[in-house]
Amino acid sequence: MRVHTGEKPYTCDQCGKSFTQSANLNRHMNSHTGEKPYKCSHCDKRFSRSGDLKTHERIHTGEKPYMCSHCDKRFSNSSQLKKHERIHMREKPYTCDQCGKSFTRSLSLKDHMNIHTGEKPYKCSQCDKRFILSSQLKTHERIHTGEKPYTCDQCGKNFARKGHLTEHIRVHTGEKLYTCDQCGKSFTQSSRLNEHMNIHSGEKLYACDQCGKTFLRASDLKKHLTVHTKEKPYSCYLCGKSFSRCSNLKVHQKIHTGVREFMCFVCEKTFISANCLKQHERIHTGEKPYKCLHCEKRFSVSSSLKTHERIHTGEKPYHCTACGKCFKHSSTLHRHTKNYHKSIEENK
Repeated sequence: MRVHTGEKPYTCDQCGKSFTQSANLNRHMNSHTGEKPYKCSHCDKRFSRSGDLKTHERIHTGEKPYMCSHCDKRFSNSSQLKKHERIHMREKPYTCDQCGKSFTRSLSLKDHMNIHTGEKPYKCSQCDKRFILSSQLKTHERIHTGEKPYTCDQCGKNFARKGHLTEHIRVHTGEKLYTCDQCGKSFTQSSRLNEHMNIHSGEKLYACDQCGKTFLRASDLKKHLTVHTKEKPYSCYLCGKSFSRCSNLKVHQKIHTGVREFMCFVCEKTFISANCLKQHERIHTGEKPYKCLHCEKRFSVSSSLKTHERIHTGEKPYHCTACGKCFKHSSTLHRHTKNYHKSIEENK
């Protein structure tokens, strides 16, 4: 009857909390004494209340008795179900008093408050890096564990972040949401658009710590670093030639196989790589997307622009090992070595 009357005659002398039944008071007292009489038979973890033990044991049994009436998703305890149902009800009872943003869970609000305070309470146990949000820590820890829980159902590729999977799927769908407002070129990923914008601005954010050379894209810097390390981990199993990039090896191997799968629809000429075809097609279209920042001259391939810019910068990256003379072009160095140093050897 006390359930209906609301009468709670059993009061805790430690904190003043009241209960309808003496058994409930007795269980509550364990929270003050620290006594944990209820032990899990699976992992030896102990609890002060039998209800907590029962909820915990569902981790081992996999039992999820609480089902969402909206989407049939199941949960191991009622509190998880209650929090989940707020997604369907669009109920967000927890509001930030700093910016007014609302959340479905109190923990989400607590994490959000760290953005305002600057506090980073979540520390990685592997590298001591700290984070504002628990979700950020969870994502970061996958760097150490190698966990990639998000799998593409098209090709089976795995990703550590859901956002990376979402962007990857556009490779299969062909969807390109990110468009350059300068030239209209579209990209599947925002990061690709950001890198592309550097072509128009001429900004080279990525610098080599070995020689100071700068690059428009992080991927270009990564490729360049193999010049210094001399690392060539990709070897052709047919002739033994090694390459610093896997893509270069794949193109090279087509020399052996004779496969030229990329065809120009204008003149039907075939090529061993998509990049070679793309460069060739500019002969027909007249497209010259690479513009010199110094003199307005334009080029159909980036390598031609790079070579041209040395006229303005005076850069001479090709060094003769015999006499130390420097050249702007590799072909000039080759002619110099062949003609000048060959004659020296003959005159000895």
